[in-house]
Amino acid sequence: MENQEMKIEGRNAVLEAMRSGKAVDRLYVLDGCQDGPVGTIKREARKRDIPVKYVTRERLDQMSETGKHQGVIAFAAAYEYARVEDMLSLAEEKGEAPFFILLDNIEDPHNLGAIIRTANLAGAHGVIIPKDRAVGLTAAVARTSAGALNYTPVARVTNLVKTMDELKKKGMWFVCADMDGTRMYDLDLTGPMGVVIGSEGQGVGRLVRENCDFVASIPMKGNIDSLNASVAAGVLAYEIVRQRLGK
Repeated sequence: MENQEMKIEGRNAVLEAMRSGKAVDRLYVLDGCQDGPVGTIKREARKRDIPVKYVTRERLDQMSETGKHQGVIAFAAAYEYARVEDMLSLAEEKGEAPFFILLDNIEDPHNLGAIIRTANLAGAHGVIIPKDRAVGLTAAVARTSAGALNYTPVARVTNLVKTMDELKKKGMWFVCADMDGTRMYDLDLTGPMGVVIGSEGQGVGRLVRENCDFVASIPMKGNIDSLNASVAAGVLAYEIVRQRLGK
């Protein structure tokens, strides 16, 4: 659920937020509304790759706090997004091989916040999330990260596979977590590395998985078949920490 603190209501307010460069995560528009100002807002959203959801007036009324949404409500990020280039620069400044965590299909703000916290503690240089089918940097994410969002850059990209391809050209390798993979202890994960984590239900998407260099399985001895996404991210991230310390 989007956090109320990040809600922007009304046509002028939403349009100005987008034009000012504010990181708008998602836009809700009254289904069937064809008038000029709403058309302008939709064009601006397309230009900025902002996902648009068409909903009923009843749904907008439920979401609205002011009662004056005028057919549009936007949700903006609580924090500014970084660029992937900033993360590469951070690794270079520290004299370390780049270490990123990439998330596919993570929609739970508590999972995202917990992963950002783990990324910070494991020494990752940043977290990369996709624009679609994923939670953005809401206030709930910030709270769950326990302050880590102030120190760990988070970049939001239009296409995860394309971003991985670009990073591969810069020497990075990618490992995703999947129960059908090679036992993580048997993989060499010491180089410039991106850890790719999917949701519990869907896992990592097919194209993203096919673009990974390694598929790592986390040994599990219990009666259920999957770890929470943030726990899986922590286990795999700390295997990379262990291998790097053992170099």
